[in-house]
Amino acid sequence: MIKIKKKGSEKKKKPYFQRLNLVQKWLLFVAVFLTIFATLPAVIILIIGLLPSITILITDPKNTNKLTIVGCFNLAGVFICIMGILNQFSVREAFFILGDIFNLIIMLGSAGIGLALYCELPNLFIHLSRISAQKRLTNVDEKLDKLAEEWGTEIISKQANRFGTKKV
Repeated sequence: MIKIKKKGSEKKKKPYFQRLNLVQKWLLFVAVFLTIFATLPAVIILIIGLLPSITILITDPKNTNKLTIVGCFNLAGVFICIMGILNQFSVREAFFILGDIFNLIIMLGSAGIGLALYCELPNLFIHLSRISAQKRLTNVDEKLDKLAEEWGTEIISKQANRFGTKKV
């Protein structure tokens, strides 16, 4: 028995996120503004320090692996500079930290290390698997030579012809 559905009988799915009304939007805006204003020195360092991660987020948003690797390395470098501002939490100290070239090298260079790892790690795995495959092939050839010495090359040649592989 086939049931025929009426057009109006389908249940509409509720959206996962509900839209915010105007009061909620203003409350959220005020909360974010107050949080940024209260932690302004840290926010300044975070914005400047996380520029490589923000750039990847804007230019390549679908490549989450790249964003994760570069972002984690970048955040590790920025964290070192954030720890330096906790002693004197002022905007002046934040600009002093950003004015030091070595701090910028730490923040941005750590993102560069993450990008280099992201680009070169697959090549390293390919190289290592080629070396492993060559070793396995060498072991198989040695065992085949040993079998040829024990049983003779005629039997191995017959089996090679039978299965269509190369002769020893």
